[in-house]
Parts: sequence; C-alpha cells; structure tokens
Amino acid sequence: MSKIVNFIDLHNGEEDKNKVLENVKSNISFRGSNLWILACAIVVASVGLNVNSTAVIIGAMLISPLMGPIIGAGFGLGIYDFNLLKRSLKNLFIATLASLIVSTTYFFLSPFKELQSELLARTSPNVYDIFIAFFGGLVGVIAITRVEKGNPIPGVAIATALMPPLCTAGYGLALGNFKFFFGAMYLYTINCVFICLATFIIVKFLKYPIAKQLNAKREKHVKYAITLLTLALILPSIFFAYQLFQEKKYKQKVELFLNTEFLDKGYTILYKKTSFISNPKKIDLAFLAKKFDRNEIKALGKKLKNYELNNTVLHIIQDSTNLKQDILNEISFNNKTVSEKDVIINQLKKQISATKFDTNSILAETKILFPDIENIAVSNQTVDDNKPTKKVVTLILYQSKKELNPRDKEKLLLWLKNKFKADAVEIYRRE
Repeated sequence: MSKIVNFIDLHNGEEDKNKVLENVKSNISFRGSNLWILACAIVVASVGLNVNSTAVIIGAMLISPLMGPIIGAGFGLGIYDFNLLKRSLKNLFIATLASLIVSTTYFFLSPFKELQSELLARTSPNVYDIFIAFFGGLVGVIAITRVEKGNPIPGVAIATALMPPLCTAGYGLALGNFKFFFGAMYLYTINCVFICLATFIIVKFLKYPIAKQLNAKREKHVKYAITLLTLALILPSIFFAYQLFQEKKYKQKVELFLNTEFLDKGYTILYKKTSFISNPKKIDLAFLAKKFDRNEIKALGKKLKNYELNNTVLHIIQDSTNLKQDILNEISFNNKTVSEKDVIINQLKKQISATKFDTNSILAETKILFPDIENIAVSNQTVDDNKPTKKVVTLILYQSKKELNPRDKEKLLLWLKNKFKADAVEIYRRE
C-alpha cells in the first residue's frame, strides 16, 4: 500500500517552494514586454476568431501570459499573502482591460465583422467549461511546482482558453452587442475563478508555508480577510457549477422530449428556442408541415412532466409569418448584429420559399379537372434516407366527400407531377 501511495505522491519531484514562489511572483507583472506580448497575442487571437482559424487561435493562446496573475492569486489565497493577492488581482485587471481595449479596437476597425463559429462558441459557457478550467488549472499549477516542468503548461494555455472569450467580448463591444459581451465575460470569469480555485487547492495540499506578517495582530486580520475572500470565491463557484449543470440536464431532457414526441414521428422541426432562465421556462417550436390543434398542443404540454420538464411552457408557432417576425425581432434586439439566429433565418427563407405554394390557384385548377375535390394542401417534405442527396417528396392532401376512383387518382398524380416538376408525389385524402 505504501508503494502505491509513494507512486502517486505529489511531493515526488517537487521544486523548492521558495523557488516556485519567486517564479510565480515574476510572472505576475504586466508592464513593458509582457504587456506588448499580451497585446500582440490578443490581435493574433482576434484575427484567428475573425477568419475562423483554430490554428491561429491556438498559436495566440500559446504566447499569451494571462495565466500568470491568475496562478498568483491562487498562491496568494493559499499562503495568506495579501500583498501577492492584491498585486495579482491588480495585474489581472490591467491585463483584462488592455485585452478588451485591443480586441475592441481591432474588431471596430476590421472590415470583416461576420460572426464565425469560433466566436459564437465563446458566448455561452456550459458545465464542460468548468471541468476544463478546473482540471486544466490543476495540471498547470502541478507543472509549475515540479523540478522538471515538462510540456503540460502550453497544453494548459490552450485547454483553459482565456484569450478567445476576451476577444469575443471585444467583438461584442465593437458591435454594441452586449449579449455577446456579457456571455463572453461570463465564460472568461468562470475560467479565471476555477483556475484560481484549482491553484488554491494544490497550494494547500502541498502545504506551502504561510506568509509571515509584521505582527501577530496583522497576521490574524490577513487570515480573516483571505478566508472571507476564499469563501467569496468558492461559494459562487459552486453556484455557477450547479446552474450550468442544471441547464445541461434540462437541455438533455428537452432533446429527449423533441426526439420522442416529434422527430421520431417524422415531424421536421423548423425552429427551436429554449429559455432556461425565464420563469416559467419556455420551449418555442415551429414545424415545416405539421399543424397542431389546441387539444394536441394541450396534450403535448401535459407530456412535459413525463420528461421531468417541470415549470415549462410549450409554445408552438403555427405560421411562418409569425416565425419570421420572431427571428427578425431577435435580430433587432441584438442591435442588428449577425447572430446564431441569423444563420437560421437564411435557412428559413430558403425552406419557406421552397415549400410555398399558391393553394388558392391550385385548388381552382384542381376543381375544374376534379369537381369532387373540395380543398387541397401542398407541401414539400425532405426524406432522410442516409444518402448524400436528400430526397424531396411533394405531399398532396385533398379533401372530398368520397375517395377518388383509381383512374382519377392516377390522373391527379400525373397532372401534379407535371405541374410541380416533381420526381416524387404522394397523395392522401382527408375526410
């Protein structure tokens, strides 16, 4: 048993604690060359986000010195060194402010302001970002305390991804999109907090000596102040983690509900929006062809409880005009900035255009040829048959007092195929 304990003991290969502290303190300051390196790294990262280049973003993260003051703050908390903590937080603030100024200036001056997936990914943190920041921070501080530093530190800089959220926040400021700004700053804050928390845990575990104070009274005051700061760091962290975990669980339940009640039944979801933070929570949906009556919507609303989607309201948008208006309203809310919904609206326009039929004209022509038909509806449906090219089927739903005879049905089928230039047409009767 002792061999196993010795095998995993973190004290093995540990650097002298005084040397580690000197190294940590030397990497805190953001003056002179460090500030210039940070500014250049921010520009490189902003360009990478602008052109959606993951390789460029990784390169920027490798040269960024942002980890220094965060690690310093964790050490300051762990050894009750108020001066180290104060210096670290001051330099982290300077680094953050400088990064925001540089990234905002870049995106303001850049002629290319299209939203890319790399930018969009930094606007909405999730529970996995907490795991990445915390365990990445653990790896980083363990590497710093080793005699042989090895190669984990560059990997930690990439994994914890401190710079992209800052650049995205600058993008939000440059375009006046505060939703992007606050979302990116929330992700940046989570990364900083959990890296700092991981550092604090390792410092305590390795039993770094507590910083000496001028007198016992001051030492007592410093311990109380830093204990309160530590609690102020840990308690919100637990809340962040719990909230993001609950949101992730909720979204998984929503996906299960949508798959079971709609997608598995062949209904194509055209638009989906989930509001987790509202009270009650809300699921907005719109469908390509399926229309629901009030009783069906009410029944679906009751089924939400079967999926543990409590305190949730289901809202089904039934016509494309309202759907487009909802998306346009959201774009206006985002200060006319390209957002995730803008990508959707372009798809919607194409889909609505492709499925739009003049039913009144079609019905008038159909009644001349087939007087028994009282009403008719036409829509295109995409069939996923696991082939590279999706098959589009034109669906015809007609209403009549009696079924068309086989001969008339065949005539109707051939006429509609020719009219719509469709390869596949299916006809169904509604009584």
